[in-house]
Amino acid sequence: MTEIADSGYGRQFVDFYDQLFPGGAAAEPAVAYLAGLHPGGGAPTLELGVGTGRIALPLADRVGEIVGVDSSPEMLDALRAALAERPRPVTPVHGDIRDWSDDRRYGLVYCVCGTLSMLLDPQEQQRVVQAAAARLAPGGTLVVETHNPEFALAVLNQGRARDSFFVPYPGRDTGLLSYSTIDVANGIWHLAHIWISEGRSRIASELSRLTTPDEVDGYAEQAGLVRLARHSDWAGTEFTGVEPMYVTVYRAPGDR
Repeated sequence: MTEIADSGYGRQFVDFYDQLFPGGAAAEPAVAYLAGLHPGGGAPTLELGVGTGRIALPLADRVGEIVGVDSSPEMLDALRAALAERPRPVTPVHGDIRDWSDDRRYGLVYCVCGTLSMLLDPQEQQRVVQAAAARLAPGGTLVVETHNPEFALAVLNQGRARDSFFVPYPGRDTGLLSYSTIDVANGIWHLAHIWISEGRSRIASELSRLTTPDEVDGYAEQAGLVRLARHSDWAGTEFTGVEPMYVTVYRAPGDR
């Protein structure tokens, strides 16, 4: 087991993360999609990068036990607070998704919201997929959702190495001002944010790797998984290559 590397994402974002990525109705398409892939029969589920539990909490109401792994103590504290307020079968675990392991097998493993791309080394991304595959029960399913590099380059940054944009959010004087820089040569995307809400502001930044669908397919193939589907959203819309995110479903062999 490696040292649990914490990028500091949780410390920067935890205070407004649930406003950036709301649960409830906004999370329902992802929750419904994942619930539909669960094999049933009491099989446990594993989330790599559980955060504040935006997906895990409502999903546990439908499929039962979920183990949620995250490297951020701050995010896990927020998840524990939500569980204290309303208990559900979700177990927060402080761990490194690159090599997290236990002695159980899971019917469903998922890593969503760009978590895989927050690892900047393709070998570390491969390790995540390998670790996920090792935890799958025979015939189990892995789901990965991450950013589409083509969208970041061509649409969000309009073909420029640097750009800025403002996204309004619900609430009085609330929104996110982002400065986007793309290092095309090294495939790294840097976002510096100013979160503005009711006259106050917070500064946060993040780095992610521009990870192509073919690369994720390669990781899965090396881990012994077979691709079942790729979509542009949680509604199952066909992925054409220009959408902001992509969702890919992989299956483990049934005779592991």
